[in-house]
Amino acid sequence: MAVSETILQDRRKERCNWASEMQVCFTGIPPLPPSPASLDSFDLAILAILQRDNTTPQRLIGEAVNLSAPAVQRRIKRMEQTGVIASNVAIIEPTAVGQPITIFVEVELESERTELIDAAKRQFSETPEVQQCYYVTGEADFILVITVADMGAYEALTRKLFFGSNNVRKFRTFVAMDRVKVGLTVPLAD
Repeated sequence: MAVSETILQDRRKERCNWASEMQVCFTGIPPLPPSPASLDSFDLAILAILQRDNTTPQRLIGEAVNLSAPAVQRRIKRMEQTGVIASNVAIIEPTAVGQPITIFVEVELESERTELIDAAKRQFSETPEVQQCYYVTGEADFILVITVADMGAYEALTRKLFFGSNNVRKFRTFVAMDRVKVGLTVPLAD
């Protein structure tokens, strides 16, 4: 039993009578969030390889982690189904496709009503130039990472996303001068 489950059992518990059996219920304690998928050392080793190159053949992954190719395939499929592996994509160099400018934008909303926050999340998510969108704490409500071809394209985007919205109080723009490090790899426990 996990430590957090033991702590919960020690806190304000009461017995609930169900027709079929006696169960322990917790009152006034929010439920635990779902636990992350249980990953063993083989899973972590497979993930480390896939983060470097997700086109690595399963046979080669198996040789590297001492598993058969079918075992590697089952583990990858399980991690995809449980959401550990969120997506398999190609990472494109923006400059190579005519999108050399990366811009970071802090966006502050007028109102923090739930429906307006959700509307902003939808709008930012549906905008192709917005590469990443984070709903954050602090003075800004959102941090956006945007990729555009030139400043004229960014100006047109600001008119659509910010000036055209009654819920944007202000936004601040930071233009990247150099891409020092860009990556999506997640540090994995050893």
